[in-house]
Amino acid sequence: KSVSKKPAETRMGGGKAAVDYWVAVVKPGKILFEVAGVPHDEAVQALRLASRKLPIPTKTVVRDRLAAAVADGLV
Repeated sequence: KSVSKKPAETRMGGGKAAVDYWVAVVKPGKILFEVAGVPHDEAVQALRLASRKLPIPTKTVVRDRLAAAVADGLV
């Protein structure tokens, strides 16, 4: 999704401003990453490190336990 912004101290009107930056809309419960072919411990560690780089709170869910997590309302 694009976000536009007009320069400071410009008059109203004149149409829509140019695109300033792009954002990704992520709704709660959305799966961001899936990892396959990596040992469980390494995958969890990599996802934990990646989650620290994201500006949103994240959870690591194992596929075997995904149905139970959805049923409990955790995801």
